[in-house]
Amino acid sequence: MAIGTQDDSDEMMSEINMIPFIDVMLVLLIIFIITVPVIKHAVNIDLPRASNEKVLDKPENIRLSVDADGAYFWNETPVQDADFEQRLAGAAAQEPQPELHIRGDKAVRYERVALAMAAAQRAGVRKIGFITEPVAP
Repeated sequence: MAIGTQDDSDEMMSEINMIPFIDVMLVLLIIFIITVPVIKHAVNIDLPRASNEKVLDKPENIRLSVDADGAYFWNETPVQDADFEQRLAGAAAQEPQPELHIRGDKAVRYERVALAMAAAQRAGVRKIGFITEPVAP
């Protein structure tokens, strides 16, 4: 070895070794090639075609209001508790069944609203909704 000559082993390597990156990319590529066909498999079903025509007329919704004193109003008409359950049974027997929209005064005891809901459930009313006022900003 001559004095003053530089040996290549003492120099720092200034290039990035790309082989480990290529190996990792190939492994990921193989994993994706194997998993993509598994993801694409889905149950093939033949969905029915539906027309946009209205088949059944929707009946008018029932608006049940409960005032601050706990009195029931069926579409803004006062109704007694005994008549109320009969009206609910009649509404439940209709086909298609109307929706029951309950509007309860914020000062009414929750018990009166709960009793109305329980009576509707006993009568067989399947769709019950609550009407509220939007919060003023």
